[in-house]
Amino acid sequence: MSNFSSGILEGLSSRRYHAHGLSFMSFTPSFTQTCTVSIMVDLTKWPLFSLMSPQELSTIRKAYVFGTSANEAIYITSDDEVYALGLNCSNCLGTGDSQCTIVPKKVDILSGRKVVSLSYGSGPHILLATEDGELFAWGHNGYSQLGNGTTNQGVAPVLVSATLLNRKVTEVACGSHHSMALTDSGEVYAWGYNNCGQVGSGSTANQPTPRRVSSCLQNRVAVSIVCGQTSSLAVVDNGEVSLPTTLYFLLLPLLLMPSPCAPQVYGWGYNGNGQLGLGNNGNQLTPCRLVALQGLCVQQVVSGYAHSLALTDEGLLYAWGANTYGQLGTGNKSNQLSPVQIMTEKERIVEIAACHSTHTSAAKTQSGQVYMWGQCRGQSIILPYLTHFGCTDDVFACFANPSVMWRLLSVDYDDYLTVAQSLKKEFDNPETADLKFCVDGKYIYVHKAVLKIRSEVDSAGLCVLMGCRRAKTCGLFWRRCEHFRSMFQSHWNEDLKEVIEIDQFSFPVYRSFLEFLYTDSVELPPEDAIGLLDLATSYCENRLKRLCQHIIKRGITVDNAFSLLSAAVRYDAEDLEEFCFKFCVNHLTEVTQTAAFWQIDGNLLKDFICRASRCGAFRN
Repeated sequence: MSNFSSGILEGLSSRRYHAHGLSFMSFTPSFTQTCTVSIMVDLTKWPLFSLMSPQELSTIRKAYVFGTSANEAIYITSDDEVYALGLNCSNCLGTGDSQCTIVPKKVDILSGRKVVSLSYGSGPHILLATEDGELFAWGHNGYSQLGNGTTNQGVAPVLVSATLLNRKVTEVACGSHHSMALTDSGEVYAWGYNNCGQVGSGSTANQPTPRRVSSCLQNRVAVSIVCGQTSSLAVVDNGEVSLPTTLYFLLLPLLLMPSPCAPQVYGWGYNGNGQLGLGNNGNQLTPCRLVALQGLCVQQVVSGYAHSLALTDEGLLYAWGANTYGQLGTGNKSNQLSPVQIMTEKERIVEIAACHSTHTSAAKTQSGQVYMWGQCRGQSIILPYLTHFGCTDDVFACFANPSVMWRLLSVDYDDYLTVAQSLKKEFDNPETADLKFCVDGKYIYVHKAVLKIRSEVDSAGLCVLMGCRRAKTCGLFWRRCEHFRSMFQSHWNEDLKEVIEIDQFSFPVYRSFLEFLYTDSVELPPEDAIGLLDLATSYCENRLKRLCQHIIKRGITVDNAFSLLSAAVRYDAEDLEEFCFKFCVNHLTEVTQTAAFWQIDGNLLKDFICRASRCGAFRN
């Protein structure tokens, strides 16, 4: 959407480069181009949704509140119908007329199309990308920001085809009156208002149709785009890291020299407050690289009205640009012309949030703590303030002005929410439990019926739990069965027991496993998640295994990366193994200096070096 690239690291892409006579590859985080996130959120925190009935709200799967006063909204239902409601300034609802409506109206032309990215400008004008790569635009068009070659307002969505034929658009972004689109091949297109060079064409003439942003971006693959009011940023899958000569000769006997490539951030357009992060405040008519971020693996970039934030894959947060309201979180109100690191004393950051129509910033930590700073309900908060919110979206609903959504929000509703809350409450409750697990001398209280219903596992996992020595020869091996249901059938002695001893796993790990069966969620530090991954692998709990891998990914650091890689190999977690491997490549200089690297099993170290060599990451 307009000013963010999703905080969720979905995977990695690789590209081959040639420099200094060497051939090497870069491994760069690939950003979620759908620009949505699925969370449990209360939509009624936004007034436009507060008049809708629970039944109507339960049909919503994606939502977007926008507009100068947050008085417009678009939402998508579970059957991919698109509705709009609100003030309808500049025909931004796309309903085919200029009438405002408090009752949701269907946008027929978008019916059945799967929306993956949505953004708005200040007019407002709207850009929408579908799963098929189509780009639609409507609303304010005084500066040709709809890309149709005219300045006529669009009362309904129209397909943007000029210069984008045979291109698949995956992400869109809007500034105040300019527009950008990213294609699946990594090309960036821009059009509309260009008084400060925000279109990146090399001039200040308005651009009536989509034009590819070339210059420094030529022959390079962009993975994310964002807009401030009159500025533009792009994260590019390209970069180069020079290694110290001593390290080169240290690895020379292995005929390897690591040359990992980190993503690079480019900015162009208005720079009066330093929002491009270039170290000066001069406007830029073409993309310029943010040298201060060179060598950092940028995972997410967002832009506010005139400030920007960047998050690295190590959870480090950088801020630059305007700071009138303390939106940089530096403890003062001085603008910053170059990126500065903030929240250095906090735990790892996993998500950042900002919106081009506000001066508000937010961040979420690994443990789920949400901080806010900047302009918050008229107050200037100059340092990140810890809230009680569960997600960054709540910050914008309750404290931003206007209270827009900073991203296209994917809403995950549970039809059995009340039952789920009840189950969570009863977990580890000795008053209602009919079974106890004893682990490390401590008890965990559960309910046989819940465990029978919730757990399904390979019979080999059952044998592991029961201590069966026939795990490799049991006639039930490799046949799917329900884990605790079988455990408590009459032919198992455990059905008659009130206490079952567990000695294969630690108390935190086994308690988290049982809690997962009650809540479908896991809350563990990455170190304990390794043990839970072992359990999930043994019990063939694939969903739990995926959750563990997600926790471990968010907790990866230079110091533990190689240990996590070893665990991923040991537990046959292919996706995690690939993630850890590429993280090690991107930070190989630092990783090779850790104790974990040199203490690892020799065979794994050899396999790592050979694999890196085969894929071209360290070819001399």
